[in-house]
Formats: sequence, structure tokens, C-alpha cells
Amino acid sequence: MSSQSSAVPEFDAQTAPALMSTTRPFYWSVRRELWESRWIYLAPLSVAGVVLLGFSITLVYFPARMRSLATLDAVQYRQAIATHYDIVAGLMMAMAILVDVFYCVDALYGERRDRSILFWKSLPVSDRTTVLAKASIPFIIVPLLTSAIAILTQFIMLLASSAVLLGSGMSVAPYWASLAVPRMWCLLFYHIVTAHTLWPAPVYCWLLLVSAWAPRAPFFWAVVPPFALAGVERVVFQTWYFGRLLGARFIGDTSAAAVKSGDLFPTNPMTHMTPATFLGSPGLWIGLLIAGIFLAAAIQLRRRRGPI
Repeated sequence: MSSQSSAVPEFDAQTAPALMSTTRPFYWSVRRELWESRWIYLAPLSVAGVVLLGFSITLVYFPARMRSLATLDAVQYRQAIATHYDIVAGLMMAMAILVDVFYCVDALYGERRDRSILFWKSLPVSDRTTVLAKASIPFIIVPLLTSAIAILTQFIMLLASSAVLLGSGMSVAPYWASLAVPRMWCLLFYHIVTAHTLWPAPVYCWLLLVSAWAPRAPFFWAVVPPFALAGVERVVFQTWYFGRLLGARFIGDTSAAAVKSGDLFPTNPMTHMTPATFLGSPGLWIGLLIAGIFLAAAIQLRRRRGPI
């Protein structure tokens, strides 16, 4: 073999920016998170499967139930037939919260625990890119996945129930009109984005910060300090302001933008979306500012902390 064929080509430094742009570090960092944490999408898919199984059983007596609801007024009729769809929305929102919490707690701690951080730091991917890619899971990936799976589940339920009604010689027009399907889906997506993504942003970024710092038991360090502060406030001042604030952020109480109808899962077509009110809320922007500070601190800690 000639020396030319066995020679190793030299790396041209001028091609490095082009190479980095083609590999798209942020994109592949997000893909890595999905590969390593498949439960991010398997968990809501499992919930959807269980819901569809339970709904398929109810289809046995669905025509008889619909005939009994024919005498109700429009509001009562809508509330009766929307129960299953609200259950889907509620379960998916609860699952999104659980997925976000457990992911954020382990996102940066896990790579230090199994020492894979040594390998990832050897790659030409900055700490900022890595942390932002991890933050994109609760702020982008989970909301989109949850919304898509919830809407797909409701769509399958809608098709199955409509097929049963048509097979029984009943009209599906009142059923579809009462649900106001497109608006119901818009409200579902709006609620997930506002109440369970943007509003609790400080909570998720706090969990990422603790995950980057905690020497052991990140969930313990994430929970104990806030609870301790709430306890001190109660003992010293006899108030629960901090505790209520944490609870409102965690469960997604968008009090400035929220739905005034009082529905826990606002898929009611009478509910109004108020994006202008939500975006104009000082509480939203104060929370996002605090979330940004926590995220910047997590980037710095990831840069300095080594394996456990």
C-alpha cells in the first residue's frame, strides 16, 4: 500500500465551523435526551392506551346513554358527553407535570452520577447548549408531545363513538356540535402551554439548578428548602404566602390569565382564551426572569461540577 493511501488527512481548522453547523449540536443534544429518556413519550402513550381501553368498554352502552341525554338542555348535554374528553385532558396534564418534574430532577444529576459527564464534556458541545437542550424538554418537547397525544386520543374516541352512534341509527351532528371539537383542542393546547409550561417555569428551572448542584438525593434538596421556608414563614409570621405561591406555580394556577369559568380542565367551548391578559401579567414575567436566573446558574454549575 502506498504512503499516500495510508496517510491520514490533516484536519482543516477552517472547516470546523461548517462541520459544527452541519452536526447541529443543539438538535442532536435534544435527540440524545429523547433516546436516553424514552419514558418522556412512553408514559403519556401508556396513559392514552389505558384511557382508550376504558373508553372502548363504555361504547357497549353508549347509544343507550346518548338516548337518555336527549332530554337535557344544551349545557347539561355538553357536560355529560364531555366527561371522557375532560378526563383525557386532565390525565395528560397531570402526566406532563410528573414527566417534567422527574426529568428535571435527574437531568443534570444523572450524568454526574453515572460519570457520563466526562464523555459528554469531551465533545465539542458547550455547557450552555447542553443545559438549554435539557431545558427544552419541559418547555418544548413535553408540551408538544402531551398536546399531540391528548388530541390524537380524543380524536380516536370521537371517531369510535361516532361510528357506534351511526351504527345505532343516531345522528352525530348534535354530538359534534356540542363538543365544539376544534375549539376544545385549541383550549387544551392553550392551557398546557400557559398553565403547565410558562407559568411553572421557575419550578422547572429550580429543579434543573438543584440537579446540577446536588451531591446526593437531588429530589430531597429540591423539596426541603422551599418547604423549610414555608414552615419558617408560618411559624414567624403566621402566614402561608410563600406556600401558596409555590402551590400556585406548581399546579399551574394562571390566575392572571386563567379561565374564569372555574373548570379544572378548560376544554369547555364557553371558556375564553386570554393570551393578551396572560402575556401582560407581571407574575408571568417575574417568574420567567427568576427561571432565567436559575437556568444561568445551572449552566455555570454544569461547567464547574464534575462526576460524583
